[in-house]
Amino acid sequence: MPLEEVVVPRAGESISEGTLNRWMKPDGAFVKVDEPLFELGTDKATQEVAATAAGVLKILVAEGETVQVGAVVAKIDTDAKAPAAAKPSAPVADAPGSPKKAETAAPRAEAVASPAASRVLAEAGLKPGDVAGTGPGGRILKEDAVAAASGRREPAVPAKPATNGSADSRPPLAAGPRSSRREPMTQVRKRIAARLLESQTTTATLTTFNEADMTAIQELRAKYNEKFEKKHGAKLGFMSVFVKAAVEALKAFPLVNAKIDGTDIVHQDFYDIGVAVSTEKGLMVPIVRDADKLGFADIEKKIGELAKKARDGKIAFTDLEGGTFTITNGGLFGSMMSTPILNPPQVAILGMHSIMKRAVVVNDQIVVRPMMYLALSYDHRLIDGRDAVQFLVRIKECVENPERMLLEV
Repeated sequence: MPLEEVVVPRAGESISEGTLNRWMKPDGAFVKVDEPLFELGTDKATQEVAATAAGVLKILVAEGETVQVGAVVAKIDTDAKAPAAAKPSAPVADAPGSPKKAETAAPRAEAVASPAASRVLAEAGLKPGDVAGTGPGGRILKEDAVAAASGRREPAVPAKPATNGSADSRPPLAAGPRSSRREPMTQVRKRIAARLLESQTTTATLTTFNEADMTAIQELRAKYNEKFEKKHGAKLGFMSVFVKAAVEALKAFPLVNAKIDGTDIVHQDFYDIGVAVSTEKGLMVPIVRDADKLGFADIEKKIGELAKKARDGKIAFTDLEGGTFTITNGGLFGSMMSTPILNPPQVAILGMHSIMKRAVVVNDQIVVRPMMYLALSYDHRLIDGRDAVQFLVRIKECVENPERMLLEV
């Protein structure tokens, strides 16, 4: 019988393996062309892999297994026909005087769990059918899975009261829950850990700091944001300003846009800016490609599109490949100052932080201004301290005078 092999697809540059997170169809099920079969997780993203032929599915690899690119994980019997829809049978009346049979509840449709919920259920040894989903259409959310998994934990054994007959016979305080559980790192988390360690051990990282007065940007947004959003369908945010400022600084200091390959310096005459996005799976850095050719509105829309795909678990591997410079915004979580870690082979990364009102001196007067600390971590093997400091000063000047970038002067 003709069998179509289901193989692990190529998942991007330098990626040779992934994790088969879950099967989206059970063994023996009839599948259609382009119907999602399984979820593949790699160190960069999670992707659904669809059937390339119709037929009956024969699963060869279990969920949670590490699989190599090109490996056969299932086969599809293409000779098998789709099962005919069963015709509803007429109800049979009970015989007079016979006891009524217990009513059988209609089988519940196969529950669909989100990727994050699927991992929690797998770790707890639960199946989607064991959990009632509260999402749209009965979809099982991560919160549903966590609640169900918590119910499976053994309760803590309460401490017995002391019986030593001492004068101080106060009953001991009741012990709180002291449960613990072990879970394997996801493929994404393992790769993040490896990359961070690699960055720390293979680069000569230094960080320089500065601060930017955000008054001009805030006034610009207050004046034009409503019209900007109405015309372009996207809000005028801070990130587009910083992306454009980064491009201007990279043009002025091209070594910051380069990379090291062995003993060679690879100069890159394009500007692919990575924008860090926090997701349930960890930090991802989708790339805004050719940012120098995009306007503020295009950058805002592209960042919004990539961030949504990352948080929905639908980011493509190609969205994460490459990048010549990265921007990360710890200020979204309240960070006042930090030293961002390099993302090799890139040689620099810009850290944004919280905007705080502070007293500063302007024209010999003490005034209150919205200020943001900026941090530039850089690889000292390629970038000298003078260039790093001047690069960050250029960022500061562009941010404090955004109209210069708008007018390209």
